[in-house]
Amino acid sequence: MTSPRTAFLTAPVLMGAYGVLRIIDGLDGSRGPGAAWTVGHLCFLGSLVFFVRGFGAMRAWAGHNLLSTVGLWTGIAGAVALTVQFLIDLTVGFLSADHGAMQELFTRIQAIPGVLPLVYDFGPPLFFVGQLILVAQLAVRRILKPWAPVLVLVSTTLPFATKDLIPLGAALLLLSFAPLYRRRAVPHQPTSKTLAA
Repeated sequence: MTSPRTAFLTAPVLMGAYGVLRIIDGLDGSRGPGAAWTVGHLCFLGSLVFFVRGFGAMRAWAGHNLLSTVGLWTGIAGAVALTVQFLIDLTVGFLSADHGAMQELFTRIQAIPGVLPLVYDFGPPLFFVGQLILVAQLAVRRILKPWAPVLVLVSTTLPFATKDLIPLGAALLLLSFAPLYRRRAVPHQPTSKTLAA
């Protein structure tokens, strides 16, 4: 299994792969359904698994303090929302014969009360907020470079300009996380016995 350290390498690579496949999928003027749509979304789902694994290591390096715990659970909440969103995308892709059918099915799903705000509007940003909190904590502790939070913030905002910049954002994350996947060990959370000693 990938270690917490190598999760910082695997997560951005899979996110970048999603971005590249998304660009390829759109070369014909529409995205999905098809192999590029499916594989790309699976890559992104895989990246979320490794990001969350990395968030746990970040919290440990930050000393399990209150702010890092808030960052961890905020990031996890956002990851859950993104996971649901991408599972919906995959399901719609499997059930639709063409792009037009996908749009109709998306409209019906997003009309379900609560889906649009929780899964699309307000849930996913929590992932990026939590990530930024954790990265800022590690920068303060000098585990990450002082400019790492800036690069992470830029990587988060790039897709708002155009989602074609997702691969560039993933590259910025790789650069930001470099000290983490080079570290030798991830500290363990103190046990009750250790605290009592």
